[in-house]
Amino acid sequence: TGPRTMAGARRGAAMFSGLQELGIASGDELKETLTNCAEPLKAIDQFQIENGILLPSLQSALPFLDLHSIPRLEFHQSVFDELRDKLLDKVATIASEGKDGDRYNKLEDLLGKCFPLVKVPSIQPVVMCVMKHLPKVPEEKLKLVMADKELYKICATEVKRQIWQDNQALFGDEVSPLLKQYIIEKENALFSSELSVLHNFFSASPKTRRQGEVVQKLTNMIGKNVKLYDMVLQFLRTLFLRTRNVHYCTLRAELLMSLHDLDISEICSVDPCHKFTWCLDACIRERFVDAKRARELQGFLDGVKKGQEQVLGDLSMILCDPFAINTLALSTVKNLQELVSQDALPRDSADLLLLLRMLSLGQGAWDMIDSQVFKEPKMEIELITKFLPNLMAFVVDDHSFNVDQKLPTEDKAANLYPTSLPESFIKFIQENRVACEIALYYVLHITKQRNKNAILRLLPSLVETYNSMAFSDIFLHLFTSHLTLLTEEFAAEDFCTALFDGFILTTFSSKENVHRHVLRLLLHLHHKVVPSKMISLQKALEPTKQSTDAVKELHTQLTEKIESLKQSPTQMAETPPLELPLRTVSAPAAAV
Repeated sequence: TGPRTMAGARRGAAMFSGLQELGIASGDELKETLTNCAEPLKAIDQFQIENGILLPSLQSALPFLDLHSIPRLEFHQSVFDELRDKLLDKVATIASEGKDGDRYNKLEDLLGKCFPLVKVPSIQPVVMCVMKHLPKVPEEKLKLVMADKELYKICATEVKRQIWQDNQALFGDEVSPLLKQYIIEKENALFSSELSVLHNFFSASPKTRRQGEVVQKLTNMIGKNVKLYDMVLQFLRTLFLRTRNVHYCTLRAELLMSLHDLDISEICSVDPCHKFTWCLDACIRERFVDAKRARELQGFLDGVKKGQEQVLGDLSMILCDPFAINTLALSTVKNLQELVSQDALPRDSADLLLLLRMLSLGQGAWDMIDSQVFKEPKMEIELITKFLPNLMAFVVDDHSFNVDQKLPTEDKAANLYPTSLPESFIKFIQENRVACEIALYYVLHITKQRNKNAILRLLPSLVETYNSMAFSDIFLHLFTSHLTLLTEEFAAEDFCTALFDGFILTTFSSKENVHRHVLRLLLHLHHKVVPSKMISLQKALEPTKQSTDAVKELHTQLTEKIESLKQSPTQMAETPPLELPLRTVSAPAAAV
C-alpha cells in the first residue's frame, strides 16, 4: 500500500496546489498548524473563522444546523455548488452581451484568477467554461492544457480547435480514427447482407448520408475554423493518393455540404468548389443531371481562370465521388436512349458532351493530384464517334428484336438476337476508363430491364476491362443487387454458365472481394440455381487456408442454407422472389 498512498498524496497535493497562489489555505497548511499547535480545538476554530464564509450573520445560524445533525461539509458544499452554478451562468451572460473587446477582457481577467485552480475538480468546470467562451485563449494556458492529458481530454471542442490549428500532428491523431471508421462503414455497406435493387449503396439521399456519425463529428471539430478545414482536406487528398480509395472523395464532398447545411459561410465562401458541389449535390439527389443544372456545372468548369487551375484538383476529387460518378453515368445512359429515340448523334448533344467531360475529370482525379498537372484530360474523339454509337446500336438491336418478337409467326425475321460485339467496343472498355464506366452502367441498365439476351451478349466482354473495373466492389455490389430481378433465369443452365463460369468465376480465386460478392448473391438465390450447378458452385467457392474470415463465414452460411433447403424444399420453392413486383416498373435509367 505504500506506493498507492504516496501516489494519492501526490494527487491530493496537485489538486489543491493552486489554492496557495490565490492566498487560500489548503489542507497542507491545516495539517502543519495542527502538528505545531498546543491547543488543536482552538486552532481548528481559528482556521474555520479565517477560511469560512465571510458573513457575520451566518455565525449564529451555524449552531442551528449542528442541532439538526447537518455536517458543516454538507452545508458548505451546497453553498459552493449554488455559487458555482451562478458563476457559470454569469460567465455565459458575459460571453453573450456587450462589445467583443469588453466581454473578452472580462473573461480573460476571470481566467487569470481561476486558472491556477484548474486541477481542483469542483472549480474545474468554471475554468473550462471561461476558456470555452474565449475566442483566443492565452497561448501559455493552451500549452499547459495540451501538456496535461486529463485536462486536454475534458476541455471543450472550442478550446481544442485553438490547440489543433497550430498542432497538425495532434489534430491528425484525433481525425485519423474517424477517417478509418468512415472507410470501414462504406466498405461494409458494399458487402451488406441485404441484396436489393431498391435498397443499395446509392439509395440514401445526400442529406441523409451527411447525418452520419463521422461527418457530423468532423463538422463539429472544424466548426468555423478555415485552417482546420484545410487540414482535413489535406488529410483526405493524402489518403486518396496513398490508397486510391474513392470513398475519401465522397467524404470531401459530404463534409463541404455538411458545413453548407449549417450555413458556415466562413468556410463555404472561401472554398472555390462550394457552388459546384452544391449544384452537383442537387443532381445526385435527383440521380440525374438535367439541362439547367448541366449549364450551371459547365459554367463553373469554364469559369476556372488562368492561374487558378489548381482548383481542378479539388473539382476532380468531388467528381470522383462514387455518388457523383453514379449520377453522371446514369444520366449518360439515359441521354443515349433519348438520342436513339430522336435519331440524333452523340456529338450533337451538348449535355452528353458535358457528362463525358465531368466523367473524364472525375476518373482522372488521382492522376491529376498525383502529377500536380492541373489540366482537364483530353477527350478521345473516337469515344464520341465510335464507342457511343456502338452502345446506341445495342439499344437499336433490342428495339428491333422486341418488335420482331411481337410480329405474327409468319412475319418474323429469321435473325436471332445478335451475340457478337464490335472489336472496337471491346478495345474501348479495355483501354478507356470513361468508356468502361459507361459500358458497366449500360450492363446495369439492361440487367434492371431483365434483358437476358443483352446480358448474355455483353458478359464475355466484362472479363477484361480497364483496370478490372468490372470486378470492383461498387459494380459487383450493384450488379448482384440487380440480378435479384432475374431470379427465374437462374434455373437455366446457359444463363448460370455464362454468368458464373464465363464472368464471375474467372477471377474469384485471386480477388477476395469477388469471392465475397458471389457468395452474397448465392445466399439469396441458391434455391433458384440449377441444382447440379449449385453443387459445383458450392465446391468451387470453398474457402482456402488463405481466405479471410468474412469469406469463410459467408460460405458456412451458404452451406447451412443449402442443407436447410434439402430438408424442406417445398417451403423454399414457394417463397416468392422479393423483387417480383418490379416487373411493372418502366423507368429504365431513373436510378440504380
